[in-house]
Amino acid sequence: MNKSLFNLDDWTKEDVNQCLNEALAFKKAEKIVNYHQEKVVANLFFEPSTRTHYSFDVAAHKLGCKTLNFNEKVSSTKKGESLYDTIKTFEALGVDAMVVRHPENEYYKTWENKIKTPILNGGDGSGNHPTQSLLDLLTIKEHFGHFEGLKVMIVGDLKYSRVAKTNMKIMQKLGMEVFGASIDELYVNGIKKANFKTDLPHMDVVMLLRYQFERFAEQENYHLDYLKNYKLTKALVETMKPNAIIMHPAPFNRGIEIDDEVVECSQSKIFDQMSNGVFVRMALINRAISDQGKQN
Repeated sequence: MNKSLFNLDDWTKEDVNQCLNEALAFKKAEKIVNYHQEKVVANLFFEPSTRTHYSFDVAAHKLGCKTLNFNEKVSSTKKGESLYDTIKTFEALGVDAMVVRHPENEYYKTWENKIKTPILNGGDGSGNHPTQSLLDLLTIKEHFGHFEGLKVMIVGDLKYSRVAKTNMKIMQKLGMEVFGASIDELYVNGIKKANFKTDLPHMDVVMLLRYQFERFAEQENYHLDYLKNYKLTKALVETMKPNAIIMHPAPFNRGIEIDDEVVECSQSKIFDQMSNGVFVRMALINRAISDQGKQN
């Protein structure tokens, strides 16, 4: 596998399982950590982030790396410097890997072959979020032990969510049956349409997405429709399979797409996802900077 990770489009089942097994090895402390001393990982986040940014930071530190946390507000991007030139600068400074999040879809498309330093995509616009998908897959694998045949319902903003788009593709590739439940304006082709409430009892995984207030600030009818039809309540959880799980990439809106008491209920894996993010990102950073040389 390439040391950089921009999306999961070319990943095979074997690639996914290899990454998840490496992450599990870190989680089970089967691998020695703190053995990449003097390596430097630069986190370049051009969008707000809590979980992705700081789990990458924690992952790098657990591996013994030093981290540089880029602050766009006091950088030369305010003077007009391009993303490409910013990344070339960090490459020239000699960092060993970079984590980049940027609001532009496929921000890397025009220059990815010009950069030799490994880059891990922390999210691009409404396009891809590969490391989130991998931590979601690790959480599912830990619970069920397999992917084949599982029924997954993704609920909410299917059209603009990079998490939804990435998960839809890789989950189907792994043999899961993926359904979408959303208002018509936010539905996408490529997955089966589900009725949130009536199909919920048949699902193994329900993955909720954040309701984006900023996108519908002027359209109160969307807000009311969402609350009425797509909120996971305690009563609805009681209709789910006993072994089914609840997931959310976060941040979540307590009381909007999910009841406050459901966030930490026994079937919720939301905080397990966050914990697993550290181990998945350890595996990816380790792959990126091991036997460094530069990538092909």
